[in-house]
Amino acid sequence: MNIRQQRAAATREHIVEAGLRLAERTGLAGMSVNLIVGEADVAKGTFFHHFGDRGGFLLALHREFHDRLFAEIAEAVEAMPPGRERLLAAAGAYLDGCLRHRGIRALLLEARAEPLIAGAIAERNQRASQLITPDFTAIGWAHPADGAALWNGLVVEAALLELAAGHRRPAIRNALAQFLP
Repeated sequence: MNIRQQRAAATREHIVEAGLRLAERTGLAGMSVNLIVGEADVAKGTFFHHFGDRGGFLLALHREFHDRLFAEIAEAVEAMPPGRERLLAAAGAYLDGCLRHRGIRALLLEARAEPLIAGAIAERNQRASQLITPDFTAIGWAHPADGAALWNGLVVEAALLELAAGHRRPAIRNALAQFLP
């Protein structure tokens, strides 16, 4: 990567970080291009060069956050065999990641109403379910793909409950564990 590409990537990352901070304060519905460029202290032309429009930015925000989170989860479970403990470790990594990152509540709740992001959410949920289906096979579920899809929804809901509280909720995490034999 040359210096120009490095600067462009750094600018893009700076705008995304500004968007995550802004999402925490305004939610996605209140996030305008003017607010984004003001928060990032960049020109509108710079914003449009990197993202095209507000919808493209919101989609990038969603994808980049979840790409980071998936990497954290993969690292947390890479040496673990499929099964219950790997599911719980992945869920814990997801929940901890959600609590650590700014603006995630808006991405989890409001993003579903954004038409461009709704498709990305469906793809992401399908990908997550596919990744954990072997875990449900390993613990003997008769319908492992369906169990994986439901587990994914449970973990996202647990994240929303923890985000609303602003901290870990051990009872929620213990309840998740009770769903697995």
